[in-house]
Amino acid sequence: MSLKEFLLSKIFFKNLGLAIAIVLGSIFLVLLWLNIYTRHGQARPVPDFYGLTLEETAKLAKKHKLRFQIMDSVYTNAVPRGCIAEQNPKPGYRVKKWRRIILTINAFNPEMVEMPDLTGLPKRQALALLQTTGLEAGKLIYVPDLSVDVVLKQLYDGKEIEKGQPVQKGSAIDLVLGKGLSNERTPVPNLIGMNYDRAKNSVLSASLNIGAYIFDNTVKNRDDSTKAFVYRQSPEFNEEATLQLGSVVYIWLTTDSALLPVDSTLVSIPDSLIVTSPGNSNDQ
Repeated sequence: MSLKEFLLSKIFFKNLGLAIAIVLGSIFLVLLWLNIYTRHGQARPVPDFYGLTLEETAKLAKKHKLRFQIMDSVYTNAVPRGCIAEQNPKPGYRVKKWRRIILTINAFNPEMVEMPDLTGLPKRQALALLQTTGLEAGKLIYVPDLSVDVVLKQLYDGKEIEKGQPVQKGSAIDLVLGKGLSNERTPVPNLIGMNYDRAKNSVLSASLNIGAYIFDNTVKNRDDSTKAFVYRQSPEFNEEATLQLGSVVYIWLTTDSALLPVDSTLVSIPDSLIVTSPGNSNDQ
């Protein structure tokens, strides 16, 4: 039988059809297996484990058909000891069934650090040193003195604390600073559009204190609080407004950009100028 006769024979077409059927069947089976293996279309939102105990975390993970793993521990005042302080992925992120959620737990025993010596340092340098040590800037208390914005005393829970003494990481350290011998005043900073940490940094840099911060009803959880920005402040900013050193500024925060003044935009400050607040909690 010649090649031409073979290509036109029933046996050739029968084998060709069988081969095509096998290939198509194989492709179908592979796609079906991939669909089952990857659980296509079965993504679900990650629940919020923040602040839950390990027992509560296990129940919630089982309910949502997820797995979890404790990878690290921190110490913070934001949640009770032994509760979840951080998670990855964040709440609301869509994942497949039985995805492993990485969690960080709040340590049972607080981490301790040595108190640095801030006396004699300029305010800006003292704030930076507090940050690198893992402590938080508390109140700025101004008293008459020859110096201006130089640390005279460092206080913990209202009492002087010596260099080298152990103190809980994340604790707030109040600074007593000189305000000169005259009635020194400082301009009121414009905080509109800043998040809490940047607003606090700006207030401290102006030798003032945050009196209170209030979140509106658009802030419903911790993630919202990190996105919230200042839409109102008291005293209000204007180029001529000044306050005595150590005065307080009150701020209101929201996630609703419609509440911003018409001529305002979200403020961006270089990260190098930010003094963060370790262990800052959401006081709603």
